[in-house]
Amino acid sequence: MRRLIMAVVLGLAVLTPLQAQVLTDLAGRQVQVPERVERIVLGEGRLLPVLAVLEGEQLLQRLVGMPADLALVDPGSARQYQQAFPALAAVPRIGQGSADSFSLEQVLTLRPDLAIFSLSGHGPGSTQGRMVEQLQRAGVAVLFVDFREQPLLNTPRSMTLLGRALGRQARAEAFNSAHAEALAAVRQRLPQGAGPRVFLHSRAGLGDGCCESMARGMLADLLVEAGGENIARALLPGHAGTLSLELLLSQPPQLYIASAVGSADSLAEGAPYIALGPGVAGEPARASLARLLSRGGLQHLAAVREGRAHAIWHGFYNSPFNVVAVQVFAKWLHPEAFADLDPQQTLAAFYAEFQPVALDGQYWISL
Repeated sequence: MRRLIMAVVLGLAVLTPLQAQVLTDLAGRQVQVPERVERIVLGEGRLLPVLAVLEGEQLLQRLVGMPADLALVDPGSARQYQQAFPALAAVPRIGQGSADSFSLEQVLTLRPDLAIFSLSGHGPGSTQGRMVEQLQRAGVAVLFVDFREQPLLNTPRSMTLLGRALGRQARAEAFNSAHAEALAAVRQRLPQGAGPRVFLHSRAGLGDGCCESMARGMLADLLVEAGGENIARALLPGHAGTLSLELLLSQPPQLYIASAVGSADSLAEGAPYIALGPGVAGEPARASLARLLSRGGLQHLAAVREGRAHAIWHGFYNSPFNVVAVQVFAKWLHPEAFADLDPQQTLAAFYAEFQPVALDGQYWISL
């Protein structure tokens, strides 16, 4: 009997490599992933649209756990998915969307074979080495993806990685092709030379002070790709920081662009920040932008006084559809060169082909 058991164990040891594939994730780690992934957990709820690109109508078939952050920071998107997939409410929530709230014990009770984490952001990241080690020792493959730090470079790489991991290579290739085509529509026609100086006001209205901005990664990279000169890039050492109103008035930008963290819910509550995204209509969105720019000193910026003020949905900063923001920025920065470019059509095409929920709401607005 002992010889039989040993033979079985040795047989499994030989077969195991054939039942797994080795993939290199966005953290540069080589990870053994089962050939057939059956149970998935997400490191943050904001990865749900990414999973939906590949899984489509089968979105919940393999998803067994995710944090609760999507409903907290993007209630419009959360509502969209909840309406399309009522069973989403029954998927266990394994934290609130931060690394310290992520419950390792609860994850292990769900018996996943794959965990999908972002390199950095709001859930477990690449710095949580001990957690990753514990998951892998428990038989959970951990893959890091990135739509935030280097969005345009790493979006197709992340989709290719997940396509291979989930057996959805064709879907990943189709998405990457559409993403590349949408990006080429800007790159191939971008005017040469320095573009307009832009102040990118991140999460406008969320805090009392002025003014948070993004300097690198996230929306900042998308703005540079569209030919804008982000004034924060030379002034802030990291990814994000704060610029004073006095500096903005003394070195005025040619364009003002705000990222909108509000939603239909915040509009109903009378919140001070700009509302865009799922469920938000155009006129209420424009009114929320006008309200924000009527106070706090921003109304004194020449770009605001002269109508060169815009807002875009904050969610694009960490989204597989980031290329749509590049197209929007290109039209604002170079209206003549991109007069016939239609970002709304691009976004509608992405949703029609790669999302199991309908496109709804206003995602960008001008004053």
